[in-house]
Amino acid sequence: MGLFNFFRQELAIDLGTANTLISYEDKIVVDEPSIVAIDRSTREILAVGTKAMLMHEKTHENIKTIRPLKDGVIADFQAAEAMIQGMIGMIEGRRKFFTHLKMVICIPSGITEVEKRAVFDSADHVDSKETYLIHEPMAAALGIGINVLEPTGSMIIDIGGGTTEIAVIALSGIVTDQSIRIAGDELTADIIDYMKHMHNLLIGERTAEKLKMEVGSALKELENPPENCPVNGRDLLTGIPKQIFISYQEIAEALDKSLIKIEEAIIRALEETPPELASDIFKKGLFLTGGGALLKGLDKRLSKKTKLPVHVAEDPLKVVVRGTKLALENTEASTFLMDRRSM
Repeated sequence: MGLFNFFRQELAIDLGTANTLISYEDKIVVDEPSIVAIDRSTREILAVGTKAMLMHEKTHENIKTIRPLKDGVIADFQAAEAMIQGMIGMIEGRRKFFTHLKMVICIPSGITEVEKRAVFDSADHVDSKETYLIHEPMAAALGIGINVLEPTGSMIIDIGGGTTEIAVIALSGIVTDQSIRIAGDELTADIIDYMKHMHNLLIGERTAEKLKMEVGSALKELENPPENCPVNGRDLLTGIPKQIFISYQEIAEALDKSLIKIEEAIIRALEETPPELASDIFKKGLFLTGGGALLKGLDKRLSKKTKLPVHVAEDPLKVVVRGTKLALENTEASTFLMDRRSM
């Protein structure tokens, strides 16, 4: 048995639209953008993760950057396999030969059977012998430290890159859930559109993402507002590069429509919650995780809308992978693991 354990390797993977995180031997060993760069003619993988992101929107006709996941699910099967393989290869000290690879992978709660099969197939192609799936809200709840086995309700709002997952969890299961494809990517697109229509300035995805992180806000009035941020882009009227300064109030205006849709999904989930669990949520409040939780003022905006306390998880970007690791440690007893495939 000891020899088997030596050759056994276990990975917890948060396969996200924007970022992929991998936990191995109780440490998060990979935290990389979910993107690959390929040679168009040979289909050779040139870079994965951060190196590929540095090429994004700066390539010539022979190189293409691909984000394999869209709206939380695999959109490009071959690129996803290459990305997973490349990121597993980044793990230092990992034994690469004669190993029994076991993986738990996070998936959105609104995933279809076809999309689920694509995740399993990708895992098979990187030689996983045991593959388990777990819903993102459940992994987030575990990562926060909630005892999901108890007969009390907890509401998790996980705002990732491709999807916002809203779920009420009790007794190791998801009682009610809302999965909407309005999340970080949509907010980034909102900023690009706003800059184009309000300032006649064309900016790229990376610039919009930087704006969202530095001056992104869910409210037009903040207690500690960030300074105006310089933005470089191409003037749509003259075609010449130029720079302007943007305030957090403008970004709040740009994001408002998408944030309203997230609020509406939260209200729907609350309306569908059984009364006894609703009572628990009233006492405990809502738990906010994912990259979207870092948006300035979002917790206060959601609290004002729902009239409930909203708690932002500590290190919200890594909550899901921490929860996935906890599920991996005891897969036999983890009744909240959604599905399994063995080879």
